[in-house]
Amino acid sequence: MISQSFIQDLLNRVDIVDVIERDVPLRKAGSNYTACCPFHSEKTPSFTVTSTKQFYHCFGCGAHGSAIGFVMEYGGMNFVEAINDLAARVGMQVPAQEPESFRRAPGSESPSSATPDKTHGTEGSFQDLLEVMNVAARFYREQLKHSESAVAYLKKRGLTGETAARFAVGYAPAGWRNLDAAFPDYVAKAQTNLLVEAGLVIKSDDGKHYDRFRDRIMFPILDLKGRIVGFGGRVLEQGEPKYLNSPETPLFQKGRELYNLFAARRPIREAGRVVMVEGYMDVVALSQHGIEYAVAALGTATTSFHIQKLLRQTDNVVFCFDGDNAGRKAAWRALEDSLAQFLDGKNIGFLFLPEGEDPDSYVRNFGKEAFEGLLKQALPLSVFLFRELSARVDLTTSEGRAKLVQDTKPLLARVTAPGLALMLLKQLAEISGTTQRELEDLLKIRRVSSSPFRERAPRPQPASPCRWLIQILLYDPGYVRKLDRALLVESREYAEEIAALSALVEFIDTHPHLGKDTAIPSAITYFHDSPHRVLLQKAESETLAWDNNIDLEAEFSGALARLREMQRKQRMTRLHNKPLSMLTPEEKQELQRLAVS
Repeated sequence: MISQSFIQDLLNRVDIVDVIERDVPLRKAGSNYTACCPFHSEKTPSFTVTSTKQFYHCFGCGAHGSAIGFVMEYGGMNFVEAINDLAARVGMQVPAQEPESFRRAPGSESPSSATPDKTHGTEGSFQDLLEVMNVAARFYREQLKHSESAVAYLKKRGLTGETAARFAVGYAPAGWRNLDAAFPDYVAKAQTNLLVEAGLVIKSDDGKHYDRFRDRIMFPILDLKGRIVGFGGRVLEQGEPKYLNSPETPLFQKGRELYNLFAARRPIREAGRVVMVEGYMDVVALSQHGIEYAVAALGTATTSFHIQKLLRQTDNVVFCFDGDNAGRKAAWRALEDSLAQFLDGKNIGFLFLPEGEDPDSYVRNFGKEAFEGLLKQALPLSVFLFRELSARVDLTTSEGRAKLVQDTKPLLARVTAPGLALMLLKQLAEISGTTQRELEDLLKIRRVSSSPFRERAPRPQPASPCRWLIQILLYDPGYVRKLDRALLVESREYAEEIAALSALVEFIDTHPHLGKDTAIPSAITYFHDSPHRVLLQKAESETLAWDNNIDLEAEFSGALARLREMQRKQRMTRLHNKPLSMLTPEEKQELQRLAVS
């Protein structure tokens, strides 16, 4: 795992203002910076970046985090990828993964328990592989200029030279060893091994080497940092396989990458949606017609990693498939993988094109407006789910409805979003002719409130002493040395805040270098997988209005006094609730002491 000390050093080295300003233009506003939020559409800036405390917060949508959090959310990266990206910007090398050397926050997972970093290993070899891919891409692009058949094919498919150049489309000539023109030392052992490791060359059983891609239109595949990590090659006319992708390499894992996601990030945010199609040509054709927010999987079915990446970019995902049986099977697999990734407030839709059409042909025949009109008709996930399941049974019979309930059960078990789970359960009850309570009992589902949105919003309450202490410790962790740990006892009324406060105290205790004027966002980063994350982020955002005029000493003493008084009253209540005859002599003395204190 990546050590917390390295994360702290990294956050001390980077400036969150510089990190965010690479993608979002910031404007100075007092001691902070503001901008229109990059995570939701707005006209009045509500996105604030504080350079002194090194975190950002949006008062509109609640987006909040450190420099690492911004790179994760804006770049669609996982935790380790974001660490590596920031480290590369400031010239730091991420150390090899180490055993855990500090205690975890209660209820949290290590932030570095995410996907193992694919850049670990020999840094030189990784950079060499990237350079090999760049050389190959330049070679393929140059070859396209000299291939009449490849240019004719692209023109027949309706691609302009400008579009081909924008996507860096190239051509791998026919023949077994064309890359030796790009790599003069092609036959040298070290170079050959590098080409094989990069997936550009295949080594046969008899030890001979030959190019993997031959007589194919070549599409470079970029990762979220804009680096070429693989290629997709399409046959010009007939042939199998129609699409040939790079194999799994230290650079490329096809189940994690999406074609065109790097270039489509800004269009996706501007459009407020992303459409996922099946082929490279679909993406390129859509882009040429002004639909620049399309991406494609890379010769594999949609994976949970794909869905995670897309949902980090936008709240609205549309899967676009051909209307044939193969398309519907692919759509169903995408639905199954989406259930566990779905979040309430997000939308996942499924679009099936008319028979004989794919996105490429449809947009060429009918244009951008017609295609975007179809996107608006995409089936919501819940509609597609029950339409497919209902088509497999006879709903006019009791047996058919019972089969529907059983077929839905494993799918419901995958859903983690409480709102969606409730809505699906209600729909299933309506279709099957049962009640929600009967289904909960039958499927052994924990009962869900049937009216979570009818409750009146509670009136705002003043900050509890626990929350006030959390804010103070986030603002100045040095106050942990003055904290009376005996006050950190369980409380029914403030159970969540006590737990979060205890976890924060534990974190600061294990990182004594955190002192006055030391940025604390590393703590927020550390808790990014913890159940306390949201509470801590809200508490931190509330300190944005604080300035140097605040009397922290008085506020800290006042919070401790309130916490002591609160606990005194709670203890008296517990003792009063016991029959007098059941009180021990010690408890009677304690009650008298509490009454006069």
